[in-house]
Amino acid sequence: MNADLSRMAFLGFGEAAMAFAPACHARMNGALRAFDIKTEAPETEQAKHADYERFNIAGAASCAAAMDAAELILSLVTADQALSAATEAARTLPEGALYCDMNSVSPDTKREAADIIEAAGGRYVDVAVMAPVHPKRENVPLLVSGPHAEAALAALKAAGFADVGIAGGEVGRASAIKMIRSIMVKGMEALSAECLIAASRADVREEVINSLTESMPSYDWSGRGDYALNRMMIHGKRRAAEMEEVVKTLKGLGLDGACSQATVDWQGAVGALGLDPADGLAAKIAQIEAERQARGARLA
Repeated sequence: MNADLSRMAFLGFGEAAMAFAPACHARMNGALRAFDIKTEAPETEQAKHADYERFNIAGAASCAAAMDAAELILSLVTADQALSAATEAARTLPEGALYCDMNSVSPDTKREAADIIEAAGGRYVDVAVMAPVHPKRENVPLLVSGPHAEAALAALKAAGFADVGIAGGEVGRASAIKMIRSIMVKGMEALSAECLIAASRADVREEVINSLTESMPSYDWSGRGDYALNRMMIHGKRRAAEMEEVVKTLKGLGLDGACSQATVDWQGAVGALGLDPADGLAAKIAQIEAERQARGARLA
């Protein structure tokens, strides 16, 4: 463990934190705590404590307890809770602690959080996670920006992250890259869902896929469509919240974000069905359609 980093904390212990936990735990020799708001709700408390135990992480009873004496704090909550997490952390933030906001939110939200953290004596860092955390885990590419980017790069590497780059000295620059990239990544998922479900309803799915393959033979339309639906079924609700932040980013740039708003609708509608994805594209589409009909629900 790096002598300059003796204690760290996770705020939020969901998919991303659990992906990072083994490497960080090994580097910190156990000097790692976590707090997740789900431990405060009776219906989710037991499962979250089981997550702590599974990853050999010391679960804290509060945000303040998790951050006690921590020099590096990783905020890994849902997009809609990022600002609330910063506000809560600011109440008991250790002086000079690096607060790495790794949430998928707009540059304006990051700047607002930065003001809160800096006013409390912390050092705020805008961190963008630039790929799915699985399978890369601690090797996932990270971009950091803000006045404390250099210090954050050193601390994140000391904590076990292998691929960290600096996007610039301004809070919001790393998140702008992530948000604008998401227009394409999550938008293509939504377009895939709309195209392939429509093709299935018209009983022309194979013909549509064959035609697309003729136009772009290097792109695996069936395989990528299957992957897109898988991501939307599992993560659609969270990705819809992230895309709301993309829309906010676009509006801040003077664009109306209409296409990205449609992505919000598609991601949220598929994610809200709460399905465990079956194997194969046709089976996933059948699942989505059956659940939609059972609920009398509309897709986007």
